Amino acid sequence: MRMCVLLCLCALISAVRCVLPVQTQPEQVHVSYPGVKNSMLVTWSTADEAESVVEYGLWGGKLFSHTAKGNTSVFIDGGPENRTMYIHRVTLTDLIPAAAYVYHCGSGAGWSDIFYFTSLNESVSFSPRFALFGDMGNENPQSLSRLQKETQMGMYDVILHIGDFAYDMHEDNGRIGDEFMRQIESIAAYTPYMTCPGNHEWAYNFSHYRSRFSMPGHTENLWYSWNIGPAHIISFSTEVYFYLDYGLDLLFRQYEWLQADLQEANRPENRAQRPWIITMGHRPMYCSNDDGDDCTQFQSYVRLGRNDTQPVAPGLEDLFYQYGVDLELWAHEHTYERLWPVYDYKVFNGSSEEPYVNPRAPVHIITGSAGCREKHDGFIPEPRDWSAFRSTDYGYTRMRLINNTHLYLQQVSDDQYGKVIDQMMLVKEKHGAHAWR
Repeated sequence: MRMCVLLCLCALISAVRCVLPVQTQPEQVHVSYPGVKNSMLVTWSTADEAESVVEYGLWGGKLFSHTAKGNTSVFIDGGPENRTMYIHRVTLTDLIPAAAYVYHCGSGAGWSDIFYFTSLNESVSFSPRFALFGDMGNENPQSLSRLQKETQMGMYDVILHIGDFAYDMHEDNGRIGDEFMRQIESIAAYTPYMTCPGNHEWAYNFSHYRSRFSMPGHTENLWYSWNIGPAHIISFSTEVYFYLDYGLDLLFRQYEWLQADLQEANRPENRAQRPWIITMGHRPMYCSNDDGDDCTQFQSYVRLGRNDTQPVAPGLEDLFYQYGVDLELWAHEHTYERLWPVYDYKVFNGSSEEPYVNPRAPVHIITGSAGCREKHDGFIPEPRDWSAFRSTDYGYTRMRLINNTHLYLQQVSDDQYGKVIDQMMLVKEKHGAHAWR
């Protein structure tokens, strides 16, 4: 009865805009690192216009002792309904490093649930813990429940989602994207959720990905870098090599940016502080899958570039090798694969007894099996020489940056109820291109 009265009033009062409370209720809450010290960025969505406010305070202190205001962006889905969404962003600044905070977001027209996060530990001696995966959708998200539980147990400092969300965000006029963002809220509202675009974000020039997430820099989340503990992490788009209808400009702009960023990260004073350089991009350079994807080809676009463009588009393998990238994280293939240290299709193990101790080329990890409607991919019967371990189990990867010289990885199988089915300790006593000699 009350709803009927409210709807009638909305219809009758034309001079005053009437908004139902549910339309301004915050949802799809997630946090990310904005790339600025002592800060955290809170992002959420509403179905109608409202203020962008976060109230927050230290865990155990006075609840909501601080207030921060931000901005609202209007996002119109490219589907036939042209649905309008309001994306809210508020940056919290002057946070105490490594401190726990409680927050909620919204406005007087509606508030979210109460969430919490831990601010970034700014120390270069910090040993951050990551969960990383790609290719997780609304349907068949096999890893989701375990990731939810482990996140809320405090097992991770950062989540890395390496492309392909929801399957697909633009479908049903963007409602599939809404469902996915609600689905990950139980992870992403508590732990920074860092991303890169995948091929399933292609629609309307990646507009859902550009609009829904909030990554560092000013490239609409397509490429960026940030620092944590002893690592410099670079996120980039492999899709610029494939969706040429959106123009070649993005491909060359990204390549120039990557080159400049790697040069800066390799300045002696910077590499001494953050010796690990880690990249994350969706489509791998290498894989031993049986589906004919780019990574199965020797002439991979991502690895070697494209010679059918004017000018010729440069690939990324030589660039990453030149600047001593230590670890390259990928997804796209709905499997897990760990590679031996590899460059130019050749294996460069540290030694036969300890291949990952002082390797002479980057190490590649493909982790795209978190679960989606497309199910599993398969492998060719005989692995390539550079393939060290393969699994078609659903699952995700854990990573710990222990210190300047040691990095530890585990692969968790959802098919085997959380069993660790693969692990690797990467040891680098020296970093940079001179480590390859």
